[in-house]
Amino acid sequence: MPQIFPANQSKYSTGRLLRWLWGILRRHRLQVCLNTLLGCTSVVSDFAFIWATKWAIDIATHKADAPLALAAAVLAGILLSQLGLGFASRWVKALLGVKAQNHMQLYYFGRLLHSQWAARNSRHSGDLLNRLELDVGDVVDAVTETAPSIVAVSIRLVGAFLFLYSMDASLACLSIAIIPCFIVLSKLYMKRMRKLTREVRDTDSRIQSILQETIQHQMVVQTLEQQPAMIGRLDRVQRHLREQVRTRTKFSSVSSAFLSAGFMGCYLVAFLWGATRLHEGTITYGMMIAFIQLVGQIQGPFRDLTRFIPIFVNAFTAGERLMQIEEIPLEESRGKARLTPPAGVKFQNVSYAYTPESRLVLDHFSYDFPPGSHTAIVGETGAGKTTLIRLMLALIRPSEGEIRLYDGTRETACDAGCRACFTYVPQGNTLFSGTIRDNLRLGDPQASDGVMCEALTDACADFVFKLPNGLDTLCGEQGTGLSEGQAQRIAIARALLRPGGILLLDEATSSLDTETEKRLWQNICRRSEGKTLIFVTHRTGIITPDTRILYLNK
Repeated sequence: MPQIFPANQSKYSTGRLLRWLWGILRRHRLQVCLNTLLGCTSVVSDFAFIWATKWAIDIATHKADAPLALAAAVLAGILLSQLGLGFASRWVKALLGVKAQNHMQLYYFGRLLHSQWAARNSRHSGDLLNRLELDVGDVVDAVTETAPSIVAVSIRLVGAFLFLYSMDASLACLSIAIIPCFIVLSKLYMKRMRKLTREVRDTDSRIQSILQETIQHQMVVQTLEQQPAMIGRLDRVQRHLREQVRTRTKFSSVSSAFLSAGFMGCYLVAFLWGATRLHEGTITYGMMIAFIQLVGQIQGPFRDLTRFIPIFVNAFTAGERLMQIEEIPLEESRGKARLTPPAGVKFQNVSYAYTPESRLVLDHFSYDFPPGSHTAIVGETGAGKTTLIRLMLALIRPSEGEIRLYDGTRETACDAGCRACFTYVPQGNTLFSGTIRDNLRLGDPQASDGVMCEALTDACADFVFKLPNGLDTLCGEQGTGLSEGQAQRIAIARALLRPGGILLLDEATSSLDTETEKRLWQNICRRSEGKTLIFVTHRTGIITPDTRILYLNK
């Protein structure tokens, strides 16, 4: 069964996750450096504004000797610089942020497409889409936005403390008294929040899986009249998600309340401290304002860190889920096989079972499909006909034995690189959304209109020429707008455009009427002269006298 949820308990240590995030950060160091520079410049600008505010107030209260207009001009200049910094920050996020997310999404998308088919197929496609969309976004935001912000926040904290310490050492030390409590609470908070966030994200993946699968098979749901059942299933999972979010929010709110109470207490102490010193006449009114602002500058970073913690919890959870994608093994290939058509396929003592617990679909199976031969694979359902095709295409690997491809001069073990020798038409509707031309060019990106028209004619898909837009006719998802038989014939035309020397067809004509199927097979046999033809079928009427027949039994 497809694995929708990973284990609830994380198998990744914090150190390993941090090293993984560091690797992501290095790939996007330009954006990280720009955001860090902008953040640090903003901190300097804020401190300059505090100093300028104190200076302006001291001038206004005759504690400093300078033109008030000059102080006003300095304040205006600082405010303008802050506006410019905010503008630059938004542009960096808009331009480089989208690029970083696209780059990372492209990486994992490509990795999935090059992963082993059986290993990737063990995970639900809805869960994988959830990871490519939400998890990638969480990690990119944490690395390119939050990490630079933490650097700026740390500089703000140290700078504010030193600034305040230069004015009043006792108040500076008092203002950071909450740090030990913050560190202890943060450690407990991170551990608990990682578990809660992982549960929420896994349930969110399940919701996306239900939505995707139900919409994809809407016709089946409607014909079985199971709309209420599917709506009920989604509702149950959504209620479970709401309960998980409620639990997480409750824990987060209580933790934040404790910290906020500490911050408020420290701010009140700082205000009373300054008010007392102002009453005694030991500080100026400008220093009093600076005290309050600097205490805010010290406590502000801690408030930011409480905001950053959930972001990094999400990033850690997302990182775990993306690292699981990285653990899906990639296909093994020694490069594209260069065999001279026609090539043959030889099974040598091959055994295969889909899981260690299931029965052997093939048990020490040996067979030779000679170069240039035509072979029909027939047998009862579950006998292993499609499994045989998947083994030839190296989508799955034998548990025992070996599969080899050969021509007149050389022989090679079958792996992903050998797919260049094959042209494959699976059963069912396999068209992509887009134009008919787009679908055909998946078989040969360089095919001219004339070559495509020839392939359509051989596939008995000449109905395309009568469509108002011809090759530029749009197909919906899974060939919506075409009949099942029409979509199947276009898929066969697409396969005929591939240059492979071995043609594999898995029930490729199951949706065609007898007359069309007969004409199509005549064209395929004519077109596959000099090639090896292997096809799975339940219809014995298309088997010609010179066709070899391979019977498979359970």
